[in-house]
Amino acid sequence: MIDSVRNTVLSAVNKNNFGYITPDDFNLYAKQAQIDIFEDYFYQYNTWISKMNNRQSGTGYADMVRLAEEVIDSFSSTANLSYVSSKFSLPSDYYYVNTIRYGSKEVDKVSQDKILNLLSSNLTSPSTLYPAYTQEGVLITVYPSSIDTNIKAQYIRTPKDPKWTYIMVGGAPIFNQNNDYQDFELPITDEPLLVAKILKYAGLSIREGDVYQFGNAEQVSNKQIQG
Repeated sequence: MIDSVRNTVLSAVNKNNFGYITPDDFNLYAKQAQIDIFEDYFYQYNTWISKMNNRQSGTGYADMVRLAEEVIDSFSSTANLSYVSSKFSLPSDYYYVNTIRYGSKEVDKVSQDKILNLLSSNLTSPSTLYPAYTQEGVLITVYPSSIDTNIKAQYIRTPKDPKWTYIMVGGAPIFNQNNDYQDFELPITDEPLLVAKILKYAGLSIREGDVYQFGNAEQVSNKQIQG
């Protein structure tokens, strides 16, 4: 999909004589565009959950909650966490933690303002049977402190950075899938929105208002189609 997106972007830019987008610039814009759309799936999910609760959502192919879940779930991953200096480190590509497990037991997440109260009570203090954890950025602390191994995270990872790779032929870059190649990880249905967002970023960089406006108009149009 990434070559198709780039060809469409260059066609729109070149057709109007707005300049040239280098492969490196395209890859930067593509990375940001993908992250924008990826994060928007979480916003869409919350929006459609609210609509579903108000009986305003559809079913079947119109079930937007299910469609958003399928996209988000495609980024689901698991990892055994490493233990360093009394804390466990989440993977570098984590975006959202779904569950933390100690062996087969699910570890309860506790907010920082409540953990001290739990630890001070014999009745509520976490144990190996009922462990708990707090999170600070990419680090989590599991209670009781005797737990220093066998912790696994099920999480939603961030998309891999897209990279359009090429070889030079006659002084021009030609698409070539080498070891650094990475396609977009979003559904093919997001291709028009990717094009619109990349054009928007290209317009900001090239300082051509028409390119920015075209990209922004396409983005708004796609948003309206999606509901």
